[in-house]
Amino acid sequence: MQVNAKPYQLELKHPFSIAKFSRTSTPVMLIKLTYEGIDGYGEASMVPYMGESLESAIAFLNKVDWKRFTYPFDFREIMEYLDDIESGHPAIKAAIDIALNDINGKILNKPCYEVYGSDPLKMPLTSYTIGIDTPNVLREKVADAKDFKVLKIKLGRDNDKELINTIRSVSDLPLYIDANQGWNDKAEAIDMIYWLHDKGALLIEQPMDKTNMDGNAWLTGRSPIPILADEAVQRLPDLDALKGAYHGINIKLMKSAGMYEAHQMILKARSFGMKILIGCMSETSCATQAGIALAPLCDWADLDGPWLTKNNPFKAPEMEVGKYLLKYLPGLGLEGIPEDLFITS
Repeated sequence: MQVNAKPYQLELKHPFSIAKFSRTSTPVMLIKLTYEGIDGYGEASMVPYMGESLESAIAFLNKVDWKRFTYPFDFREIMEYLDDIESGHPAIKAAIDIALNDINGKILNKPCYEVYGSDPLKMPLTSYTIGIDTPNVLREKVADAKDFKVLKIKLGRDNDKELINTIRSVSDLPLYIDANQGWNDKAEAIDMIYWLHDKGALLIEQPMDKTNMDGNAWLTGRSPIPILADEAVQRLPDLDALKGAYHGINIKLMKSAGMYEAHQMILKARSFGMKILIGCMSETSCATQAGIALAPLCDWADLDGPWLTKNNPFKAPEMEVGKYLLKYLPGLGLEGIPEDLFITS
C-alpha cells in the first residue's frame, strides 16, 4: 500500500459561528492510498473543537502498518486495528476508511452507494447550513443557498428568535435547527421548540448539553418535531445510551471514523426505531461523496461542505432540485482530481 498525504487549509466563504465557537477555515488532511495500482481517496476534516490537527493526523498515519491492509478488505477488522493503535482520532481514521472504500468500489467496479445498498431514488434533500451572524450577512447566506430547498440554521445564543425572523424575512424554505447544546432551561427550550415548529422547523439537533440526558429526553417526550442527538453521539457504542432519549441521531463520518461504522450506526439506529440525519463538517467533495453514498439510507441530509468553502480542490458533486445525483461511477465517484494535489510521504 502506497500512502500519499496532503495537508490542506479549507477556507470558508463566511466566518462560521455556532453556539460556542467561530472559525474562518478548517484544517484538512487529504490522503491517497494506492493498492496494486488502484488509487483511493480519503479526507480528514479536523474542526478544532474535536481535538485533532494536521500534526496529530500525520503522527497517526506514521503509526499504521499499511502491509496489514490486503484485499478483500475486512472493514470491521480494519477499524478494530486502527482503534487499537490509539483511541480517538476519528477524522484521520475516517480518511483511511473512505480511501479503502474508494479502492474497494473500484476493484468491484461498483459505486460505493451500490456496495452499501443505497437506492439513488431515495436520495433526501440536503440542507444548506447558515451559521450565527449579523442580519445582513444572514441574508447574504440565504442568497448563496439558491440551489437548496432546505436551510439549516445554527442557534443557541440569546438572539435565536431574531435570527429566525431575519431568515423568514427573505425565505420560506423549511428549516433544520441545530442548537449545538446552547439551551440550558428545558421550559424555555420547549417553548422555543413550539415557536420554531410554527416557523417551519422540521427537526432540532442537540438542544441541550450532551451530558444532560434527562433534559434532552424531557424535550423529546414533548416536542412536536424530532429531536436529534449530535454531540451526544460519535461512534457506534454511543448509541446504546441514547435509546429513548432522542427521536434520532446525526451521523457524521468525521465522528464515526468513516463509512463502515456510519453504516453500522444506521443499521443499529433503525433497529431502535430512530430517525437519521447524515451530516458533515467543513469538507471537500471527497468526504462529501462518501456521505452522499450513504444518504439514501437516511431520512435527512446535511452534506453541504463544498458549498460553504472557497477552495474545494475537486469538482463539486452534482445536484438537481436540492438533491445530489448519484452517478454510476466506481468507488466514491470523485471527479476533478488535480494531478499535482498529492505529495509523496
